[in-house]
Amino acid sequence: MKTWQIGDVKITQVVESGGIPTSGLFFFPVANPEFVKKYSWLKPHFANEEGKLFASVHAFIIESQGKRIIVDTCVGNDKNRRVKGWNRLQTPFLENLGKAGYPAESIDTVICTHLHVDHVGWNTRLVDGKWVPTFPNARYLFGRIEWDHWSNEPLAEDADDIVGDSVRPIVDAQLADLVEMDHRLTDEVWLEPTPGHTPGHVSVRIESQGRHAVITGDLMHHPIQCTLPDMRNNFDSDPEAARQTRREFLTRYADRPVLVLGTHFAPPTGGWIVKAGEAWEFDVSERRAAP
Repeated sequence: MKTWQIGDVKITQVVESGGIPTSGLFFFPVANPEFVKKYSWLKPHFANEEGKLFASVHAFIIESQGKRIIVDTCVGNDKNRRVKGWNRLQTPFLENLGKAGYPAESIDTVICTHLHVDHVGWNTRLVDGKWVPTFPNARYLFGRIEWDHWSNEPLAEDADDIVGDSVRPIVDAQLADLVEMDHRLTDEVWLEPTPGHTPGHVSVRIESQGRHAVITGDLMHHPIQCTLPDMRNNFDSDPEAARQTRREFLTRYADRPVLVLGTHFAPPTGGWIVKAGEAWEFDVSERRAAP
């Protein structure tokens, strides 16, 4: 567990899984070990000596103006998934959330940056053979464009039924609100449109007492994309729109005192975008922490 203080806003990270070196080819079609080794600045936090990448699956809990907001709900337990490492998981994520001071019943709002498998899993849990809302007192915010896209997408024969087990039960329980891509959750927290990875993908902006932060979602999966913003990700639904969004994001936040929290970035997870020649890098040094 790690926390950041952004003015009056507290952000807490609770990890579901991570720390295992992973082939870069899982994320990017060109990221073999020799390719990754060329980018020495990734070591030691984001790549190892063998050219494998470190990543993480985690949630962020934001405390703002009396609200407890969880951003992205990871993979979840008991769910049939094609990715071997995610299939029918049994992790203590909920227990760890409670240990961090956030029992499920205390969450006011759930926001999913998009409706992919590793961002909606703990929306529901399995009780007596049925998928029920994990956060019974929360309103779940789904982007209207994102919901319209995925709820109307035909389910391929070999595909995971992500909407069926992790999203539609929330709608059926009347706990879902469909929101626009620039929706404001509090005076200090709002959504920022970052489409491309999915049609309705959003990031989450935080501003309080002159301090700033942004939670990326999957507009970037790994810090290597700071240096290589044009590199296609295996899971982008619209690669060209995703590329443009990454470049706009990097340009907007480069060399500014805005803490960037990567939704899949390995520890230390938070850092700052810095210009490096014609591209950018991800700086995790504490010297940039002051506004």
